[in-house]
Amino acid sequence: MARGQYSASSVRQLAAVVEEVAPRDPSRWEARKPIPGAGGLPVQVSAARGKQLWMLVGMFDRAVGRPEMPGRAGRTAGQLFTWAALRPFWGLAAAGELRSVAKDVGRPLSLASLRIVRDCLAILAGLVVPEKAVALPVLEQPELKDTVDPRARAVLYRELADMAGRGRWDPGAWGMSVEERARLLAMVAIVLDTGARTGELAGLRLEDLAPGLEAVGVRRRQQKAPPNRVEEIAALARVHPGRVREVLGGRLEQVSEATRQRVLAAVEELGPLPEVEWYPLREGSRVAVRRWLQVRQRVVDALPVTGGRSALWVTLQASKAGPAGITVRRGSLRKSYTKGVTVLNLVMAGAPGWSPLPTTMEQLRRAVEAVPLPGPPAGGMAAGAVRSG
Repeated sequence: MARGQYSASSVRQLAAVVEEVAPRDPSRWEARKPIPGAGGLPVQVSAARGKQLWMLVGMFDRAVGRPEMPGRAGRTAGQLFTWAALRPFWGLAAAGELRSVAKDVGRPLSLASLRIVRDCLAILAGLVVPEKAVALPVLEQPELKDTVDPRARAVLYRELADMAGRGRWDPGAWGMSVEERARLLAMVAIVLDTGARTGELAGLRLEDLAPGLEAVGVRRRQQKAPPNRVEEIAALARVHPGRVREVLGGRLEQVSEATRQRVLAAVEELGPLPEVEWYPLREGSRVAVRRWLQVRQRVVDALPVTGGRSALWVTLQASKAGPAGITVRRGSLRKSYTKGVTVLNLVMAGAPGWSPLPTTMEQLRRAVEAVPLPGPPAGGMAAGAVRSG
């Protein structure tokens, strides 16, 4: 929507401010005005942040004039940043009432989206009313869900090894095929022995399995903000994990120089992670993985192509993504785990000592205290040696 099309004077003024720091005209982009960054240093907003600022303008346009908003919110841009206006605006935004797509209206915003809205509010408050300390909405951090206690993990592992070794379920029981069961048990076994995250689990390849399945190599991602280290860095720097992600991701608009320095010091103290961390596999895990490799081999052999067969986890049924036997993507892996654990909880209900397993892999992973091997196992990696199980 063009600036002149906004109905309220306050929103038109706000759009004029955003136009200076994130102009919609591509020819003016390089000459855009900076905003105060970390330590007060001027920085130019990124293209992504510019789109987010315009998104916020649209949200204010849809909010002003609603009965929840004060009437004076339509007068000046400064009125938009009073608590009388911000409080109902935040409530409407969180409830999804200010979405731009009609069919999505009423669907609550995710925590990540709310964080973006709050960050943009902070930026625009500093531009519209720089002389005032604006009370911004508080973004509550979600409580971490309970993890699996050690006793429940021990029972889980014993039952897992039993099911993998003896085939405790009948084929197709509870709507899960033998193949799906084999994949689930291997996935859970590796998570219990490594504490791997969903993305790391999804990235496993055949060559990440040591000869004899004695160990598995987990590839730790080394991008700007390694997810496996955010919590460690945050704990050492004594800051929120979100601040760590902002610093390592270069999003410094709302990060103080002191926080940035603490995070960077923590990163330096921890040092880099090895590209691959090797973890020993217990006997029950080796059984589970070996069963899965046998199933996997049969599925992959049916593929009409010979390349691209290195992924450890493959699909078992044809889908929109392709035929059975192609690499399972991260999102599909997460869904497969959730479905499988739901079935597992039904099957194990009433078993002595059994507690329902959490249906999110993150809760299971956070309960694991796996210690990696000091180095790669003797003999190195052997993809070919494990393919045949």
